[in-house]
Amino acid sequence: MTVKVAIAQINSTVGDLAGNRAKIVDFARRAATQGADVVLTPEMSLVGYPPEDLLLRHSFYAKVAEQFELLTAELADLRDVHIVVGHPVLLEGARFNAASVVVNGKLLASYRKHDLPNDTVFDEKRYFASADEPVVFDVKSVRFGINICEDTWFSHAPARAQEAGAQVLLVPNGSPYHINKQHLRYDVMRANVTARGMAIVYANLVGGQDELVFDGNSFVLDAQGEVRARMKHCVEELRIVEFDGATPKPSTIEPDLPVEEQAYKVLVLGVRDYVTKNGFPSVLIGLSGGVDSALTLAVAVDALGADKVRAVMMPSPYTAEISWIDSRDMVKRIGVRYDEIPIVDCFDAFRKTLAGEFKGLPEDTTEENIQARIRGTILMALSNKYGSIVLTTGNKSEMAVGYCTLYGDMAGGFAVIKDIAKTLVYRLCDYRNAISDVIPTRILTRAPSAELRPDQTDQDSLPPYEVLDAIMQMYMEENRSIAEILAQGYRREDVERVTRLIKINEYKRRQAPIGIRVTHRAFGRDWRYPITSKFRE
Repeated sequence: MTVKVAIAQINSTVGDLAGNRAKIVDFARRAATQGADVVLTPEMSLVGYPPEDLLLRHSFYAKVAEQFELLTAELADLRDVHIVVGHPVLLEGARFNAASVVVNGKLLASYRKHDLPNDTVFDEKRYFASADEPVVFDVKSVRFGINICEDTWFSHAPARAQEAGAQVLLVPNGSPYHINKQHLRYDVMRANVTARGMAIVYANLVGGQDELVFDGNSFVLDAQGEVRARMKHCVEELRIVEFDGATPKPSTIEPDLPVEEQAYKVLVLGVRDYVTKNGFPSVLIGLSGGVDSALTLAVAVDALGADKVRAVMMPSPYTAEISWIDSRDMVKRIGVRYDEIPIVDCFDAFRKTLAGEFKGLPEDTTEENIQARIRGTILMALSNKYGSIVLTTGNKSEMAVGYCTLYGDMAGGFAVIKDIAKTLVYRLCDYRNAISDVIPTRILTRAPSAELRPDQTDQDSLPPYEVLDAIMQMYMEENRSIAEILAQGYRREDVERVTRLIKINEYKRRQAPIGIRVTHRAFGRDWRYPITSKFRE
């Protein structure tokens, strides 16, 4: 007998209970018109994920219960359609991460998550208690079990579901993106679920939530671990997958995307959702004529449209003529509002004000940082006046080694490429230009420079970015020791310099705006090093 399972790959908003409820109802009704017998929504679909310390408020659970009752009533006319909804529950003083099955206007069963992730970006043991009761229900003689996200990364919960009779495992997920995570998901599901002879339906959230981006890529594996369906990357979507008994029939399998396309689409979705979900009318970007601000501008326009993006060029005495030319060229190509506000007079006024204090002392990074802070002040003034949010343009390589100015280029509300290493910045620019030529070639070929002193380049004070990024990845993302990095053939001088800079610049990173997580370890939720520390390897 044919059973139709609908995967609702939806973009929930944390705390928008009524809006999320309406979205679940819409997807369920659309699925029902296509003959769906089961509708699977992602983890915490009713409240958004992760709700963090909202989960500590009793009033939150009261509102969730109210919206869940409304949801159940609204779906009562969908006869015999089993809808799986993710939500938190409070039972006898204990909090649980739950997925409830609603059918014919009634609660059929509620599964509570067993394995609670408490590493990388997750803190679920802070909020939830663990449960160990399987839930299995019958639809047209097929036995469906439920696990939630992390449950399937271990063997216990899938085994419990199978022991209770499950033939197909439904898995609501709130699995955030990092580069090439999809194949890791396949491998883990094959090891813990399909190896037991169960097919799996994996429904993942899509959308941005602060620094996290959920990429969708929901999928179905048969009992042999073969991919039978895969949904789109970073796109809200409804998909019906037919089962012949407990065996999924082949459906559309969206292709694997190159790393550059994956990451670029994640940046676009992250910016769009952060700006729109938080109600900002538009964004401001300080344009420099360099590659980082060029990529940030391209992402912002693709996310929001040119009419919601404003670029501001703030030349100093050291700004090269080609930076003016290239900035004007790019904004013309991309169609955003563009203004030039020179900072020469402001810079002279600062130097005059400080002349007595600095008498007899040579100019150094102090004067360089003053220029960056003038620019930050101007952007924040425009932000205050017009309500636009400032998108900062610093990349991961700079954040790692402190090649950024507190209250200067770090000033802003959202750091778009905070987790994008400099070498990946160039690759993303090449990817974007392959779609349409928006970034002038010279921006990609000239030597990177902060242009805060005459003839300055980044490599005056940093190793080549190919070297810096490799050392950063091994030390920061992979937790390798200095000895292990040296064994890869890198110069001791470069390794010790980069690792030292990473350590001493933690105080800057703590004051940086949040930014989109793209790698499996970003500076943010999953990087928690003390600022005050005497540890040395």
